[in-house]
This record gives sequence, structure tokens and C-alpha cells, in this order.
Amino acid sequence: MTNIPTDLLRTLIAVVDLRSFTKAAASLGVTQPAVSAQIKRLQFLFGGDLFDRSIQGVSLTPQGELVVSYARRLLSINDQIVHIGDAGPRPELVIRVGTPSDYIASMLPAILARFRERWPDVRFIVRTDYFDPLVRELRNGELDIFVGLSLAPPPDARHSWAEEVAWVRSPTMAIDLDRPVPLVSHGETSVYHRLAVTALKSADLEWEDVFTGPSTTSLTGAVAAGLGVMALTRRRAHDFGLSVWDDAPLPKLPDLYSGVYIREGGTRSAYEQLADEIGTVINASRPGSRKVVAIADNPLKKESAA
Repeated sequence: MTNIPTDLLRTLIAVVDLRSFTKAAASLGVTQPAVSAQIKRLQFLFGGDLFDRSIQGVSLTPQGELVVSYARRLLSINDQIVHIGDAGPRPELVIRVGTPSDYIASMLPAILARFRERWPDVRFIVRTDYFDPLVRELRNGELDIFVGLSLAPPPDARHSWAEEVAWVRSPTMAIDLDRPVPLVSHGETSVYHRLAVTALKSADLEWEDVFTGPSTTSLTGAVAAGLGVMALTRRRAHDFGLSVWDDAPLPKLPDLYSGVYIREGGTRSAYEQLADEIGTVINASRPGSRKVVAIADNPLKKESAA
């Protein structure tokens, strides 16, 4: 029977999480050739390729994805066995957090710093992407905590709150409703874009994407310059000093929902504590926020509409 050393599996997980052989080597304190050699040995033991060589960057084959999924479970069980009876926090704990763009970016570092005071050996990896891919990563065990916005109340979030959404603009900007409404957004995959377009369609108004940017900072700059209007939560509009257009000749925007999710398995106590702290800070940052879901009994089971 072939036994696969756990150090090879840890190297594989480091490469996948950091999406780089070089960064994985730095995090593990070894050279890049050593990482490459360990991956080569692991593939030899496995009997096939774990990474898709036809795609640039770090991309897993279907078999590789399955191996990574099992590797995470095996390492989690291994670490629990090793640290049975430990009175303190588990050493070398890595918590992977996913969040869209710079959502909660201003408050997340402070939350993580406070959490590390109680769990001094924890490390964090923060991933940014859109809602759908991050939810998939959470289900696949590639993320431990996900914080994001959805169009519908998420039934499977540990915490969830309604977020009031409004149109924001430059104070000097006016709109001619005989012309398409100029939109500023992250693009079609963004929940804000979906919300704005749905509202405009329901009011029989045309629109055009005049500025699509990679970050909220770039979008707020476009709005401030008068390029167009943008759908944004009131909290974020306040954070960025943007003008909320309460009397806009545009349809009222419905609420979005902040959700904090945790994955199945892993170090549940740590995930739950950190998720609770994130949820508390998000809720406290919104005056008059409406809490719609308190702690859920189960982790994410199905995708929220977004």
C-alpha cells in the first residue's frame, strides 16, 4: 500500500492557496526547486498530473481538484490527532477568507489583528473575487470563511443583515431620461450591476455601461468625476464620502444582504469565532441596520441568488 507523506500534501495546499510555486516556497521556508520536486514526487505517487499544464498559472486538473479536496480533509484530521489534549489554540492554523473586491477591506485587518491576540499562531490568507466563484470555493473547502453580498436573504449564512442600497452620483451630475442612464459598476458579474439593471428594466429605462472598474476605489473616482451613477449600499457610500441621490428620477433600489458563511469541517471553533466577530463589526458599522438572520445552525448548503 502506498502512503503519501503529509508534507507533500501541505506543499500542494500551499501552492493551490497561494496560486504560486514561488509564494508557496516562501511560506514554507524552502526553495522553489524544492517545492517543484515535492509536487513532482506527489504526482509520481498519485500516478498522474495534478496541474493543468495547458493553462497559464496554477490550475488544477479534475483529478487534482479531487486530490486537493481529500488532502484538506486528511490534513485537518492529522492536525486534530496531533493536537489532542492541547489546552491552547492549534498551532499553524491558516484561515482562508474570501470577500468580493474591497468589501469590508477597511475593517477586516483590525478584526484579524484582534483575533490573532487570542489565537497567536494563526495566519490568514484573504482572497478577493466575485460572489459565485467564492461560494464555489467555500463549498469545495478552498475557503474557510466567506463574506459577501447577495440579492436574496441567504438562509445558510451564520450571520446576515439587510443592506440599504441607493443611487450615488457627483453633486453636479444630472440625468436625461430620454438617453440611456450612464452606469458605473464592476461589470455584469457584480451584484450591484445586477441590482441596478433589474431596477432600470422594471422602470422601462435604458442604460449603458460607461465605466467598468476593478475596485470600489476606481468606481468611486469615476462617480466623483461625473461619469455616471452607481448603485451602492449607504454604508459604503458614507465610507467613501459619496453623495446619495435620494430624490433621483430613478427607480428605488431594493436591499442587498450581507452574509458571513463558514465551511464544513476544519477548525470549526476558530471559524465560528472569527465569523461572529466579522458579523458583529459589519452590523455595528451600519446605523439603523436591520438584522434578518442570526447564527444559522448549518453552513452554506445552497447558493444564494446573486
